[in-house]
Amino acid sequence: MLVDDAVALVPSIPGRRALLGLTGAPAAGKSTLARRLVNSVNERVGPDSAAYVPMDGFHLSNAQLERLGLRDRKGAPDTFDVDGYVHLLRRLRAERERAVYAPDFDRRLEEPVAAGLVVPAGVRLVVTEGNYLADDGPGWDQVRDLLDELWYVEVPRQIRERRLLRRHLRGGRTEREARAFIAASERPNARRIERGRAHCTRVIVTGRDR
Repeated sequence: MLVDDAVALVPSIPGRRALLGLTGAPAAGKSTLARRLVNSVNERVGPDSAAYVPMDGFHLSNAQLERLGLRDRKGAPDTFDVDGYVHLLRRLRAERERAVYAPDFDRRLEEPVAAGLVVPAGVRLVVTEGNYLADDGPGWDQVRDLLDELWYVEVPRQIRERRLLRRHLRGGRTEREARAFIAASERPNARRIERGRAHCTRVIVTGRDR
């Protein structure tokens, strides 16, 4: 059903483009769902009909976080370049004839990668995902108006935090460091994200761990 609804968003007129947003707390499964939707739309509609552009490419670099004294809050709303993300969404809506390049995020390096992604000119559906697409904070409050639909991805907290723990361990943190970061940063961020749930056009509830 989710794939059917994503396919229905694809404009039938060449040159038009729709934007679908997925939001939810950290490790809710947003990126997994986004990739599945993009792959399924491309299988049904045709190659390069859909593309995936995550918000994570707009993380501030670790050097900038150090400069600002925000390294221990990485993942909070003010640790992203929200203006750059909004500008990208506007370009994706307006650009019809040229490819649009977007930054990606390397989880092994924990750093953004400039122009790591490309949205070809013929793409008619862009799926973007990130934590703060439904947020009301400065800059973030512009995101919703640039999306055709915004879906909230929800999963039980215990499952999310198990995923987060595995993610941080793979990233090089000790278990003690990972649990401390989840408690000090990830949980408060999740509570803030949950407040935006009411702004979304639908809620997708899952209960399975990966």
